[in-house]
Amino acid sequence: MLKIHTLGPAGTNCEKAAGVYLDRRGIDGQIVLYDTLEEAADEMMGTEESDDLLLGCIVYPYLHELVFRNHHWMKLVDCFVIDTYDMVFASRLNDASRVESIGSHPAPVDLLAGVAGLSSSLEPMLVTSNSEAARLCVAGRFDACISTRVAAERAGLNVLQNFGPVPMGFSIHAKGARQ
Repeated sequence: MLKIHTLGPAGTNCEKAAGVYLDRRGIDGQIVLYDTLEEAADEMMGTEESDDLLLGCIVYPYLHELVFRNHHWMKLVDCFVIDTYDMVFASRLNDASRVESIGSHPAPVDLLAGVAGLSSSLEPMLVTSNSEAARLCVAGRFDACISTRVAAERAGLNVLQNFGPVPMGFSIHAKGARQ
């Protein structure tokens, strides 16, 4: 069975993209989620399965390092664009003006500039994924986060601002040495 290794936990845009990739091709595959794409690549490299794939988001920090560090065994085989889940500013609180700490994946952090009522002096704590931001927010690590609507709702957070979906590119990498 085809496995797509990608960024987790559940509710990431990478998980959504992996599902779309499988559906569009009519493939019954498995999506395996990791804390980072680097961990996903390491696991994929160590598997015996030659048809495993790695799915990356083109705005993932240091995707270029991941590609070049693994060029001896991994190659880019496909790219596609889909809309992300709605990106949201979510919180355990009901008022952005009361937020004192924020978590965000590095990629969407600039969305914070558009949050009404939020103190501009707040520096977000960076985490490994949008879903992880929601998970840590509900656990009390910070008051609010930038996340996907799906992850925020699963975590039971209050969506204070919805930025909507963002057209996003995703890359597919397979095993195979460069020619």
